Formats: sequence, structure tokens, C-alpha cells
Amino acid sequence: MADGAASRGATPAGTAPGDEAAAARNIREMFGRVAPRYDLLNKLLSGRVDRYWRRRLARAVRPYLERPELRAADLCCGTADVLLALAKERRRRFPAGGQTQMIGSDFCRPMLTAAAAKIARENLPSALVEADAAAFPLPDGSLDLITVAYGFRNLANYRRGIEEFARLLDRGGCLAVLEFSQPANRLWGPLFELYFRRVLPKIGNAVSGADGAYSYLQNSVERFLTPEQLADLMLASGFRRVERRLLTGGISALHLAYK
Repeated sequence: MADGAASRGATPAGTAPGDEAAAARNIREMFGRVAPRYDLLNKLLSGRVDRYWRRRLARAVRPYLERPELRAADLCCGTADVLLALAKERRRRFPAGGQTQMIGSDFCRPMLTAAAAKIARENLPSALVEADAAAFPLPDGSLDLITVAYGFRNLANYRRGIEEFARLLDRGGCLAVLEFSQPANRLWGPLFELYFRRVLPKIGNAVSGADGAYSYLQNSVERFLTPEQLADLMLASGFRRVERRLLTGGISALHLAYK
């Protein structure tokens, strides 16, 4: 994989290529605008398939969730749907909670505000931190499990993000990245492309009230790394083994990288 593909990151409209600080700022502001209707749009635009994708992630990391002691973080957590899925999966194994340090983090405060309300309703033992996933304020080897669901492609530099996750994980730790992909199936692929290019941006922009936010979603998926490129980046950044699972005809891809 070319280094340029690995090092590039999200570039919202109006951001100069390579200006990572401006890209991060623009993405933070954009997600702040969509936060009030973010959950509604996830359900509407995915037909609730997003719940299935999150369950697949939680089940894939079950060996870690079943450890009596666990240090875990869901980065780019948004409104905490994945964090809640992980906490619920673990609570089934340890009703009393076990020795758990489960953190949810995002750099967009309105998203964390919505996340805090959900966590309070569910009464789950999770802490929220406002921080940049690519420069997370924990020492080396602090975590056993890191999950990132549909937030990795929004980082301003993909290589820096993966290297930061590798730094945070202890020996034997797992990184689970769930991201959109582009189906290669000759029947499914064109149908998905039609929906993603023509339908999703119009509905998303209209319902969210944030002009251009869901056009960015479509563009960000189209220019994101392929599953093969992401796996190569993980291996080049210090992970010893990577498993790749395509979900729903390849609309989503789950990567499990082990340190």
C-alpha cells in the first residue's frame, strides 16, 4: 500500500488537502450540528441494520469482555451505542460489573452529551472522556481492548490513528474497527451505490438540518481505505495478526487486529 493512502485522512469540503488541524476542526463542528438527530438518522438510513453490525462487533470481542479484569475504551464513541452494547454484553457475564474500566471517548461535546444521557438511563459503569482519538491521554499499554465504530475514517491521519491505538494497547490486546466499505458484488454493489450517492445524502441533509453533513458521509466512504489497505496498515503499525469480516454484502467491514 502506498504511504499516501495510509497517511491521508478525512478531508471535509472546504478543507485544504493536508491541513489536518482544519480537517479535525471542521469534522468536530459538523458532528456537533448533527448530534441532536444523529441516532434517528442512523436508524432511518440503515433500516436498523446498524444494530446488527454493533452486535457483531460485541460478539467478536467477547473473549475480552469475559475477562474478570478488563481495561477497554470505545473511541470516536459518538452517542455511545457501541459502548452500551459492550457494557451490556459484559454485564451478562459479570452482573456485578467485575473489575471493569470501560471508557467512551469522542472529541465532539454534543455527542458526549447525548451519550451521557443514554448511560445514565441504562445505569451502566462507563466513563466518558472528551479527547482526540489520535492523541489519547493514557500511558502506553493502558488498555486491553479498543473499539472504533464508524469513526475511524473521520480521523485526519489514518496512520497516526492506528499507531496511537497500537501504543495504547497492552501486549495481547485487541483493536476492533468497524467501518463502512463498498460492496464489490455485481448486483448488490450498484444498488448500494445508487442509494448511497442519490438517496442517503438528500435524506440525511434534510432531516439533520446540517447542510452537507451527509454528503460528506458519502464522500468519506468513497475515498476511505479498502478493507485490504486497512489490514495492511494495521500490520505495518505493529499488529501481529488481523482478521477481516465483511458484513451485509460488504457494506460494512469489521477488522480485528491483535497486538
